[in-house]
Amino acid sequence: MKAPNEEAPPATAGGAAPVPAPRGRPARERLNPPSWLAMTFLLPALLLLGFLVVYPIVYSVIRSFFDASGDGFVGVDNYTGVFKGHDNLVAVRNTAIWVVVAPTVVTIVGLVFAVLTERIRWGTVFKLVVFMPMAISFLASGVIFRLVYQQDPDKGVANAALVAIHDTFAQGTTYPGAGPRSGGNQPVRAEGGGVVTVNQVAAGRSALVPLLKVKPEYLPKDAKPAAQAPPPRPGRLTGTVWFDFTKGGGGQPNAPNAGEYGLPGIKVEAVKDGKVVAKATTEADGTFTMKKVPDGGYTIRLPAANFTAAYNGAEWLGGTLITPAIIGSYLWVWAGFAMVLIAAGLAAIPRDALEAARVDGATEWQVFRRVTIPLLAPVLVVVLVTLVINVLKVFDLVYIIGGGDPDASVLALQMWTESFGGGDDQGAGSAIAVLLFVLVLPAMLFNVRRIRQERS
Repeated sequence: MKAPNEEAPPATAGGAAPVPAPRGRPARERLNPPSWLAMTFLLPALLLLGFLVVYPIVYSVIRSFFDASGDGFVGVDNYTGVFKGHDNLVAVRNTAIWVVVAPTVVTIVGLVFAVLTERIRWGTVFKLVVFMPMAISFLASGVIFRLVYQQDPDKGVANAALVAIHDTFAQGTTYPGAGPRSGGNQPVRAEGGGVVTVNQVAAGRSALVPLLKVKPEYLPKDAKPAAQAPPPRPGRLTGTVWFDFTKGGGGQPNAPNAGEYGLPGIKVEAVKDGKVVAKATTEADGTFTMKKVPDGGYTIRLPAANFTAAYNGAEWLGGTLITPAIIGSYLWVWAGFAMVLIAAGLAAIPRDALEAARVDGATEWQVFRRVTIPLLAPVLVVVLVTLVINVLKVFDLVYIIGGGDPDASVLALQMWTESFGGGDDQGAGSAIAVLLFVLVLPAMLFNVRRIRQERS
């Protein structure tokens, strides 16, 4: 029986009394495993993490204070040595260039791709194509771009494109190494890298300009047999420039003979008192004609530009272009990564905000600059910081494409060189490794902080 003053338990909606919770530990504690059991399962992972991560970090820090042999304590000399010596300073400079340029360019390109792919019909296919390089290892990417940047335009895609563009806007044929016949009593002579006639040619007359030492590979396929100069006419200067060489010997020197070819595409100038009065370009048979030439005597000159080497593109893998070239290959690999993350951020932007801006009269550029970019700022920062962490560790592309060129070295490559690539100084290499760890740490902490803020 119920005590007189005892209240009845409140009834539930169905009329049944609630089931009282069992006495003892709270319900949440009963659902969680004991701490010792959780640690038992985590212990193997913690041991592996300590062996693969913590121990190498601690050992590298300790090793960085000793010399190459590992016996002599040198204090911070290895750290100060990072900023001494030509190779180390080049590596520091290139690392700074990478950190400033590469993440910024990749983020901007990824942003442009992400925005544009929202407006084209085949946006998904384009994203797939741009993202595909992420499936290729850095080693394979380095081999690919090592071939792309080959100096020979017949092998390197980059220089093939440059030569095609150059030849489209700067048409002309050159004959490197060609020149006049040596000896006295010749109609032409070498001067200032070019070729000039020994005697002046009067207006209304013709000039013969024989050349030798024309290599077969430089003789154009459209070259025709050398022809006699066009008939002289008043007010004109005519002539022939040809390869004065007959296969098998024979023929009369300094005169076009059967079997000798004209040299097309050569620039010809008529010079008087140091000034160029008229210009012409030789035809396929080597002949040229200058019109409206005033009376008087002129020196016929073939400028030195006719005898310089043909344009073969840029020297991508040497000099000042090697670091920008490697950054270009990095852009090819990581642009898809940035595009996909930024596209995901674009998809999360409320369309109402964009439409409201357009209704208020904002142009597409204003909507992009004042609405889209501010709403995408958190995603852009995450992409930028992630790329900064990545470029501080870049090694594969620099090692493969640079081919050991000191002008392309970065700190990660210099660390490997000092420790294992011939330097045999693991103390100096450990100092560079610790320095890289210190540089990466703030960016990592920044990313972790942002992730925690997003979860809270």
